[in-house]
Amino acid sequence: MKLSSHLFTFATIIVALHTASVHADEFRQSVKASFDPAVKEYDIPGLVVGVTRNGKHDFYAVGLASRSDNREVTPDTLFELGSMSKIFTATLAALAEEHGELNLNDTVANHICADACSVGDNLKLMDLATHHSGGLPLQIPDDITDTNGLVTWLKKWRPPQPGTRSYSNVSIGMLGYITGQAFGTSYKQAAQEVLFPALGLTNTWVDVPKNEMSNYAFGYERKTNAPIRVNPGVLDAEAYGVKSSARDMLKVLDVELGVGKASEKLRNAVKRTQEGQYKTAFFTQGMIWEMYPWPAQVQTMLSGNGYDFIMKPQHVEKINLRSTQEKDVILNKTGSTNGFGGYIAMVSSQKIGVVVLANRNFPNEARVKATLSLINALTQNKEPRSASGG
Repeated sequence: MKLSSHLFTFATIIVALHTASVHADEFRQSVKASFDPAVKEYDIPGLVVGVTRNGKHDFYAVGLASRSDNREVTPDTLFELGSMSKIFTATLAALAEEHGELNLNDTVANHICADACSVGDNLKLMDLATHHSGGLPLQIPDDITDTNGLVTWLKKWRPPQPGTRSYSNVSIGMLGYITGQAFGTSYKQAAQEVLFPALGLTNTWVDVPKNEMSNYAFGYERKTNAPIRVNPGVLDAEAYGVKSSARDMLKVLDVELGVGKASEKLRNAVKRTQEGQYKTAFFTQGMIWEMYPWPAQVQTMLSGNGYDFIMKPQHVEKINLRSTQEKDVILNKTGSTNGFGGYIAMVSSQKIGVVVLANRNFPNEARVKATLSLINALTQNKEPRSASGG
């Protein structure tokens, strides 16, 4: 009886190991079929794809974090997130609201003006979180060198196209600046000491510590192939300055999907960021998150993530029923710096999320196509078609 029990246990272990091996091989083949065409077409030096399925994590890593010393990428390699950093800014603002430190329906003027003044068309903090500014520029004007200068500029600025959505680092940068003040500190310190620990992150930074620099990938400039890292700028931490790993970003996705450990206040804050606020021609705009119906129409997502749509003010309609969390949607966000390109997407109803990190700024279209190909393969148990970088 004892021998048969041991044999049964041994057989169970063998079956489990075989199943895990098959699972890993199928996952790797799915990722390769989806992403290899883009890696080859755009000469991406290093790529890491992380997938969470109901809290279970898988990774695919290929290529180099640094070509000069042949350092390979891993799930723990640090990449620049670019505008995916904005997800943290929006979440911290929503968390500050949960703690009663600010109200997202407050006007911006209420937080940056010592005396009576107005900013834009009576801009509110939620407008900053949803790019609903009426024409704020993508980048902070070149002649502005600090936040005081930016505040002075904002007081004089008037929206050229009131009521429109204008994708802007100025918008989210100011939201982060105001949120940091609400916590009685800077955004950078609040993110590093409040938000990142609350999300369970151990390898996510605004300023990469000296002892972690060897784990920080080099980006590679598209035209010259020169190694490059992001330069400091006004409100860079708030808009595009976070560095993280695929392993840590899957922890973020787990919380976003409701399967990760988080406090009640953080869960409420995350839910707030996923509430639809405005309807654009292609997607519903939440607090930074962009939401499309699922199953996804590929061309719609390509249009919504296209540079033409991003760079021009767009008409929007206010949504009365804010919550889209229970609907079948895919939420996404791209992020880039001069040397890095990434993408994050999740389908709440499927409890699946994907993060793509690369040390090359390759086209949004290729990121979206490859990621949708992978999600479709993993959720429908089909062999994915090769996704052209296009």
